[in-house]
Amino acid sequence: MKSKFLKLLPAFVFAAVMTGAAWSQSAPDKFVEDLSTKVIERLKSDKQIQAGDLNRISELVDTTLMPHVNFERMTALSVGRAWREATPEQKKQLMSEFRTLLLRTYSNAFTAVRDQSISMKPFRGNAADAEVIVRSEIVQTRGEPIQLDYRLEKADNSWKIYDLNVLGVWLVQTYRNQFAQEISAAGIEGLIKSLADKNKSFAAKT
Repeated sequence: MKSKFLKLLPAFVFAAVMTGAAWSQSAPDKFVEDLSTKVIERLKSDKQIQAGDLNRISELVDTTLMPHVNFERMTALSVGRAWREATPEQKKQLMSEFRTLLLRTYSNAFTAVRDQSISMKPFRGNAADAEVIVRSEIVQTRGEPIQLDYRLEKADNSWKIYDLNVLGVWLVQTYRNQFAQEISAAGIEGLIKSLADKNKSFAAKT
């Protein structure tokens, strides 16, 4: 399940092109639908990303997606209770290494976006709530649809993503289980070192 999860996580989640504040202020399901559609179209047309240019992917992530993701919360939830014990510098290092890990882990998926489209599930929540779950599917010409759900929070009248669910597996819970083992064995510093080592290993292969 883990390898399937890593393979199928749609890359366009990490390359959103946000044009104006209207998306952030819209209903949560409309926000996700517009976001996903724009991302798919951008990835289809970006030859550098399709060629696997990691610098290009990183640029898109930093300039267009990160402002619309509560990445601190995503990291904190993934680290778990140990996050509260980490120093400000350790939290900064964890966020940096985790971002790099996600970027390198899922970068190959960017090149696979060709004929996908988004299909929204009926929104069952209350758009006035501070936190909601939006459900969707990624439709492919080949293969079964891919379940893709989002946990969103409302901050300053804008929606921000802080967790993703692919095929029934939440990203935060997946990494929380992994990180808990590292923290249990070697503490926060051990987790930071483990993430850094994995990122260096990825870099050495590229």
